[in-house]
Amino acid sequence: MGRKTTTSLMAGAVLTALLALTPLSPTGAGPARTAAVNPVPRVADQGPDRRPAQPFRHPGVLVGGRQLAFVKDRLGAGAEPWNSAFAALRASRYASLDWQPKPRATVECGSASHPDNGCSDERNDSMAAYTDALQWALTHDRRYAHKAITIMDAWSAVIQEHTNSNAQLQTGWSGNNWARAAELVRHTGAGWPAASVDRFATMLRTVYLPELTPGSPRKNGNWELIETDALMGIAVFLDDRGAFDRAVTMWRNRLPAYVYLASDGALPVPPPHAGINGRDALVKYWQGQSDFRDGLAQETCRDFGHTGWGLEAAAQTAETARLQGLDLWAEGRERLVKALEFHTAYDNGAGAPDWLCGGTVKAGLGPAVQLAYNEYHVREGIAMPHTERYVAAHSPFGADYFIGWETLTHTDAP
Repeated sequence: MGRKTTTSLMAGAVLTALLALTPLSPTGAGPARTAAVNPVPRVADQGPDRRPAQPFRHPGVLVGGRQLAFVKDRLGAGAEPWNSAFAALRASRYASLDWQPKPRATVECGSASHPDNGCSDERNDSMAAYTDALQWALTHDRRYAHKAITIMDAWSAVIQEHTNSNAQLQTGWSGNNWARAAELVRHTGAGWPAASVDRFATMLRTVYLPELTPGSPRKNGNWELIETDALMGIAVFLDDRGAFDRAVTMWRNRLPAYVYLASDGALPVPPPHAGINGRDALVKYWQGQSDFRDGLAQETCRDFGHTGWGLEAAAQTAETARLQGLDLWAEGRERLVKALEFHTAYDNGAGAPDWLCGGTVKAGLGPAVQLAYNEYHVREGIAMPHTERYVAAHSPFGADYFIGWETLTHTDAP
C-alpha cells in the first residue's frame, strides 16, 4: 500500500498588576464575571501575521538549547526536583537500552485503540525515542543517541499509513513524540546519518502531515489540539513555514472553542468549520453542560483526563511557538490560566457545585499542568494557587501518551 499524504523566577510585577485573575469559588457559584483580562481578538479580527519569516531555531520543538543547559546545570548541582525527575526518567521502561522497536507498515487504531494493531507499539516506541533523546542531550552518553536513532530508523523504514477511526489522533500522539526526539537528536551532535534524517523527514511529511493538516473539527477538542501540537513540532523539524503557519491558525481557532470565558458571550465559541451552532448543539457538544463559567472546558463534564490532554496540547504548542519567536502564550493567557485554576481546584479536592456537570466531576488531570504553570506563574509571576498546590502534590510528572518528563524539562525553565 502506497504512502499517504512540538529557577529563574521572573518577577512579573507589571504583568501581575495588569493580569490579576478573578478568584475562583469552586464550591459556590463559580468565578465572578468581571471584565476579561487582556482578551484575545478572534482570528477573523487579527488578520495574518505581519512578521517577516525567520529561519527556524534548532533545537526548537518543546525543548530548546537554553533549557537543556539549565537542566544540565541543575542536575550537576544535584538540585530538586530535577534530580528526582531525572531518576524517574532513567528508571522508566522507556529509558532501557534493551528496548526493541516494533514498527509496522499499517498502524490500525479504532476508538480507544480497539483494535490496537500497532497503536500502543508506535506510541511507546516514539516515547522511548524521546526519552533516549533527552538522556543523550543531558548526559552525552552516545548509547542513548544510538538507541533513539535505532528506534526512529526502524519506523521510518517501514510505516506507510494510519487507518481506522482513531488514525488522526494516533498520528498526533506519536507525531508529537517523534518530532521532539528527532529535533533533539538531529541538532545536538548525535551523529544521525544524513540519509537516515532524510528518510525520517520523508516519513513525517508523507505519513503524518496529511493526517494532521485537516484537523478534526467535529471531534472533541483534545483531538484537534493534539494534532495542532504535532503539526507544529513536525513543521519545525522539517523547516516547513507553511505547516507551521497552518498550526498557528488551528491553535488560534480551537483554543477559544475549547475554554470558555464570559467575554465570549452567553454561549461558547463554536468550533471552527464544524457546523455546531446554536444553543442546543453547543450544549450537547459541551457534554450537556448549559451553565458556562470562566475556565470551563468543552470536555470538563466528560472527564478531566481528556480535558488535561486538550489544555496540555495547547500549552505544548505555545511553548514550541515561543522557541520560534511567536508569543502564543500571551494570546492564550487568560483562557489557560483560568482553565488550570478551575480544574486543579477540583482535582485538589473541592466539591463540584450543582451547576457543574450535575454536581459530579471525574477528576484526574494527570501530568498536564507543568508547562503552563511554568510560563504563567514562574516566568510571568501570575498567582496560580490551585495549580501550585497540584504541582507540589503530583510532581515529578512522568510520561503519558504525548506528555513526557516535564518536571525535568520545564520546572523553572528559562
